[in-house]
Amino acid sequence: MIRATPWLLLLFSLPTNRNTERVAVWRRLKKIGAVQIKTSTYLLPDEPAQYEQFQWLAQQIRDYGGDSTLVRAQEIEGLTKEKVIAMFNDARAKDYGELRKSLQGFISRRKKIDAEGGASELQRLMRQFREIRAVDFFDSARGHDIAMLLRRAEGPKRSRQPEPLDVKQYQGKTWLTRPRPEIDRVGSAWLIRRFIDPRAKFVFAAAVPTNREIIPFDMVDVEFSHHGDYCTFETLTRRFGIEDKAVKRLRK
Repeated sequence: MIRATPWLLLLFSLPTNRNTERVAVWRRLKKIGAVQIKTSTYLLPDEPAQYEQFQWLAQQIRDYGGDSTLVRAQEIEGLTKEKVIAMFNDARAKDYGELRKSLQGFISRRKKIDAEGGASELQRLMRQFREIRAVDFFDSARGHDIAMLLRRAEGPKRSRQPEPLDVKQYQGKTWLTRPRPEIDRVGSAWLIRRFIDPRAKFVFAAAVPTNREIIPFDMVDVEFSHHGDYCTFETLTRRFGIEDKAVKRLRK
């Protein structure tokens, strides 16, 4: 049985002539990651930081001449825990989607931008990512995708090309990647089974395991993942020295 998640609900109203204040409240709600479930009713997980945010906003609404009520609830009638979490993840997916467009645009223009301008823009994009992650309460899968795209945006780090790994040391292993695999993860799994570990087992999780017997791939800050302009598939082919002609065509 899934344990119920306590929720915070902010119910408020503002005078009809307070449009400026209404926009300010809406912007604040968006910034703190609240989701709307009904007109002038917003929701956050019941955690100390979120409770403080809603308390502050409730007082601000009253200062604007409005009314506000802060409610704690174990359950919300008509909304399952899974549905509420999906609402939060959908909201974050939109934020990450906008950031992805900006990042892809930056990557395509990177070589044409001067070093100082490029560094400044990249810092802005990283700051935007951190702001979204701060309100990504349920660890949306999109966040991991954007984190790796940021690694790519940083560009390749100058270092000596490591020696190819010995596939004999990677036989019969359990390989872990994120849920809901897309093309790079699917292609990487095929590559692992075909050229690295024919007896590989694959499991899925959102976080990197502490068990060193499990090999993570296509996850943030792991050995077999995005590095510079290389996707995970390309990283694996280079680390294991795979020279198959079909694989080379797929890399292009």
